[in-house]
Amino acid sequence: MSGSAAGLLLAAGAGRRIGGPKALRHDADGTSWLLRAVGVLRDGGCDPIVVVLGAAADEAAELLTGDTVRTVVAADWDEGMGASLRAGLRALGETDSAVAVIHLVDLPDVGPAVLTRLREGAGGDESALVRAEYGGRPGHPVVIGRAHWADLAAELEGDEGARRYLKKHGAQVVECGDLATGEDVDELPDNT
Repeated sequence: MSGSAAGLLLAAGAGRRIGGPKALRHDADGTSWLLRAVGVLRDGGCDPIVVVLGAAADEAAELLTGDTVRTVVAADWDEGMGASLRAGLRALGETDSAVAVIHLVDLPDVGPAVLTRLREGAGGDESALVRAEYGGRPGHPVVIGRAHWADLAAELEGDEGARRYLKKHGAQVVECGDLATGEDVDELPDNT
């Protein structure tokens, strides 16, 4: 294995609470959530980058036209995050990456510095399990070494991501509260 860190962006959900797929959302200034998250992975040292799409996959893929990322459509995306993560891990199996940095499309204040800190914590170790924490609260991104991909994929179901797996296998926690809040965006502000 190359010791490289692949980026895996989960952007498949329908975003029912926020009024539509998060992969198609933009900030008030026009910044695409999808393109921002891809940029964070790239600037955080991830290569290759795989983006998992689902709801509105064709429209979201159009936003990535001309980019070097690989898109994968999780056919069963509506089952929840577990299905998206499973599809992404399968796609990463075709790479020579030692670890995957798993990022979510709806984390607007998580920047490249968080990913860099997590990657450094993992050290390119195929057995690494590292998760971000914000003021003692677990969050994303997470780094999962290649040695765990198949076992994790076999356990994934519903809207549960890797949380149980990370806890069961004693993931290393890296505090990132000095860099970001790690808050995801699930609802539109009241003033919109």
